[in-house]
Amino acid sequence: MSSTAPDGTFSAEDEALLEAVAGGFPAATGDLGSLVKIPGIAWPAFDQSQLVASAERVAALARDTGLFDSVDIHREPVDDGSELGQPGVLAVRRAQPGRPTIMLYAHHDVQPPGDDALWETPPFEPTVRDGRIYARGAADDKAGIMTHIASLRAIAETVGSDDLGIGIVLFVEGEEEYGSRSFANFLDAHADDMRSDVIVVADSGNLDSETPALTVSLRGNAKFHLTVRTLDHASHSGMFGGAVPDAMMAATTLIATLWDENGSVAVDGLAVRDAETADYSEAQLREETGLLDGVRPIGDGSLLGRIWNKPTVTVTGIDFTSVASASNTLSPEVTMVLSCRVAPGQSSAGAYAALERHLREHAPFGAHLSFTDVDLGDSVLVDTGGWAVEAARSALADGYGRAAVDYGIGGSIPFISDLVERFPGAQILVTGVEDPHSRAHSPNESLHIDTFRNAIRSEALLLARLNRRALSL
Repeated sequence: MSSTAPDGTFSAEDEALLEAVAGGFPAATGDLGSLVKIPGIAWPAFDQSQLVASAERVAALARDTGLFDSVDIHREPVDDGSELGQPGVLAVRRAQPGRPTIMLYAHHDVQPPGDDALWETPPFEPTVRDGRIYARGAADDKAGIMTHIASLRAIAETVGSDDLGIGIVLFVEGEEEYGSRSFANFLDAHADDMRSDVIVVADSGNLDSETPALTVSLRGNAKFHLTVRTLDHASHSGMFGGAVPDAMMAATTLIATLWDENGSVAVDGLAVRDAETADYSEAQLREETGLLDGVRPIGDGSLLGRIWNKPTVTVTGIDFTSVASASNTLSPEVTMVLSCRVAPGQSSAGAYAALERHLREHAPFGAHLSFTDVDLGDSVLVDTGGWAVEAARSALADGYGRAAVDYGIGGSIPFISDLVERFPGAQILVTGVEDPHSRAHSPNESLHIDTFRNAIRSEALLLARLNRRALSL
């Protein structure tokens, strides 16, 4: 569904739209800077009033487009009903009769900054250098919010509210980085307002800063806390060491059984997806990840196959005596956080069951195990056969000036499976503004400015073309 002529020129409508994007880009970057200055973090240890301020700012940006019938901030109960979730923004414009509705998703909460000393500039002070904007949330996912807002501004300027036949739902979540605990309840509570024919999820990445991607597969996740106990109290390591297994000894022995000698996951019952991947060199892997000289990649098969289509198990946290407080003691208990990425196509519940079974069967020395805080999110395989997918590929190619690629993501966006379940007829388009150097979730997160501009161009073209298609039906 391209509006480009055979010689690569744009239609008059698309030319006007792209001019509006260019004219509005300084304002979009300025508003992005204002957004990232708000440290909206959903973890309870952080100032929760900042999330409220962030939601209010997003709601104001949505209202200022002049396109929506209603813009509201909502909080719904978390999964277990014990408390309310974080504030989400829901803006709704009703479609003309018989026209489709497009949902635009992003999230306004961000990851904690981590150690400020590891940032070259303050994490919540946007800083431009070398063609990138550095700040927590600059890429993940406040640039996603501003891609939506800037695209809608261009639509309002060139198409106008009266000639906009498609419906628009803007949903900006407030707790994606904290597990989307109230997401399902939010969908249930506002199903009538949110029901859509096409859903654009602006929370993914691209092949590189110049090559756009449409994400078509994402791994699931199974995260849990594992506690290993061998004693009912600490004991002197000199008096009893050599006869009594301490918890750390048992835990490290147990954890080592999760991988084979190549670093591949060695857990029966964890699936592997068989699918082709693009070429990706070890040199590129080293450049993008900071893999140290002499340290070899793990696993087997193609590098992208390991990242996109195979399971992983990672220890992401551990509660144990700190180095500063270490004493000659046999530890009675160790708790670890294990994060498993699940191959596309396997349920996260099935993967977790396989992991728990493996760990119980391999517990050394009769160590006692307990499993708590289980968090599951299913994988996603996008149906690429719909008309909206072709429209998205065309818009990405025209917006970036380079053909889009189908892309897999090693990470997880579990809420997409909730969207698929609640709105089974909707076509899912997973896009984003990140590139391999964005360092989302890490110190010195950044956004490539030209990628941001091209993402806005692409989404504005997509919305305008979907509207023209709808009006022609």
